[in-house]
Amino acid sequence: MQDPRLSFVNCLSPAGMHRMAYWEWGDPANPRVVVCVHGLSRTGRDFDRLARRLSATYRVVCPDLVGRGQSDWLSNSSFYTVPQYVSDMTTLIAKLDPRELHWVGTSLGGLVGMALGGAAATARRNRVPTAGQRDLDADAGLRLNRIVLNDVGPHISPPSLLRIGQYVGQPLSFDSFAAARDAVKTSAATFGPHTDQEWDELTRYVYVARDGRWVKHYDLGISTSLGAGNPMTMLAGEQLLWQAYEALDCPILIVRGAQSDLLTRHTVSEMLSRRRQARAIEFEGVGHAPTLMSDAQIEPVLQFLLDQPISHPTMSP
Repeated sequence: MQDPRLSFVNCLSPAGMHRMAYWEWGDPANPRVVVCVHGLSRTGRDFDRLARRLSATYRVVCPDLVGRGQSDWLSNSSFYTVPQYVSDMTTLIAKLDPRELHWVGTSLGGLVGMALGGAAATARRNRVPTAGQRDLDADAGLRLNRIVLNDVGPHISPPSLLRIGQYVGQPLSFDSFAAARDAVKTSAATFGPHTDQEWDELTRYVYVARDGRWVKHYDLGISTSLGAGNPMTMLAGEQLLWQAYEALDCPILIVRGAQSDLLTRHTVSEMLSRRRQARAIEFEGVGHAPTLMSDAQIEPVLQFLLDQPISHPTMSP
């Protein structure tokens, strides 16, 4: 079975330098790249099954966001924010130097993709060539060719943030892997039905052995941003995300778990009405968020990235 390569890129935050880890699949010289970015408390290894399927066609890169997995932790937890993640991703993409760039983002990873893709599209539209650059390609610079937003949109339901915040900052530890897996099955019950092997995979990289205990892989400080904003700040943040979403100039696939408490059908309808290039699909029996582990969930994503007809029924505004 194919295993990924582990690499690192040096990034900068107001707190100083840090290394961000990323897992890479496929031919490292392939200019066709898919970047897969995980949710708040997960790791890049969430995409192992999807990456194996994609790696025959693409170079697939799955980073561990700073503060998670094999990446460094920040000395100041107040910088665990979307702008910092966007900065880190910009550094990573510059190193990858892709000719074609697709994005698959689950939850937080989707927010980062929206912010990055929207900012890049806005920068291209506003770019004014200087003297001697008049033949410069108008599309030069960072560009997302396609983006998959997995169970996330510009509006995030407040009750879902409350639910997530209740477990992300808890310093849990267990005396066995089996006990850690049981905890994941409880906290991630909204992922929907999975086999025992799949639950093992969903646990293996989010609980790590340390001093005889199984502990969370991430800096508990990543939860700081969840409670940092007052209602007005959160509203302003949502408005910025809508602006970023509307600025996206590439095809968009919105994936929703039918029982999701984070991405509502109303939000999906609004997203579809605001972007003509957007399509949406929904998976029954799943809440927040589809894990993209089963063939039934992988196939529509693969078809979308390859610009093929999507076999899964789409949603209407």
